[in-house]
Amino acid sequence: MLHNAQSSSITPFPITTHFPLGNGAEDLPPVVKPLANSAVQVRIAELEQQVATLLEQQAALRQQLEESQKMTALGELVSTTTHEFNNVLTTVINYAKLGMRHKDAPTRDKSFEKIHDAGQRAAKITNSILGFARNRAEGLEPTDLRRVFDDAMVLLEREMMKYKIRVETQYDNVPPALANGNQIQQVLLNLLINARQAMPSGGQLTLRLSHDAALNMVEMTVRDTGSGMTPEVLKRIFEPRFSTKSGPDASGKGGSGLGLSMCRSIIEAHHGRIRVESAPGKGTAFLIKIPAAG
Repeated sequence: MLHNAQSSSITPFPITTHFPLGNGAEDLPPVVKPLANSAVQVRIAELEQQVATLLEQQAALRQQLEESQKMTALGELVSTTTHEFNNVLTTVINYAKLGMRHKDAPTRDKSFEKIHDAGQRAAKITNSILGFARNRAEGLEPTDLRRVFDDAMVLLEREMMKYKIRVETQYDNVPPALANGNQIQQVLLNLLINARQAMPSGGQLTLRLSHDAALNMVEMTVRDTGSGMTPEVLKRIFEPRFSTKSGPDASGKGGSGLGLSMCRSIIEAHHGRIRVESAPGKGTAFLIKIPAAG
């Protein structure tokens, strides 16, 4: 026989909670507090492990990016050097053939003179590459930026002439910069190649060195009269892998999207800064400041 709750002698178990409505584990009943604290600690440990894993992955990705940037810079250098040496060898071979075909003294003298000039240029290129190779240290030291500029232009002089680009240099009397010459040359080569590519029909390239005495920083400027950039492109130019080019040009240079990202990383590692001014049809200027030595 069934009995309802009122006639039953069994007292119903109350289905209510007496837990206070607080703001954390401090407001929980003593019997529950250790369990809550343990759960929180486990979750914190899990989150810390996830953060550590993400940091390791970020470091690995950054290292991969830096290696890609170094390989890109090396590829640009090899491409430029090979092109320049090919020009020198072509000159030597052609004038050697001319001297062999013609027995008269004036033609032979002219051939010898041209071969000599080509040999002198080969020596300049070699010295520039040797300087690039010698400076493999990661540290910063007093560096003559005018020489770094000149060495970079040695490698690109003929290329600028081929594309009818006039080069103007404006070198003030500047103190040595606290820099890694090898890395600054990588930056310059990248900016110079970009400037040349922005002027396929010719133009003017201006290289400037000056000293900001108030900040004791050496200023480098690379300015071209090329096509310029839209505001949308300007916002993204330092992003890794961003490029407006579909691939390398006819000379085998550019298109990876790593060049300007590498430039910014190098300048920031020098405790400097890099900025760009550009507008469609008005050219582009990269302005770099790094600390002077002393």
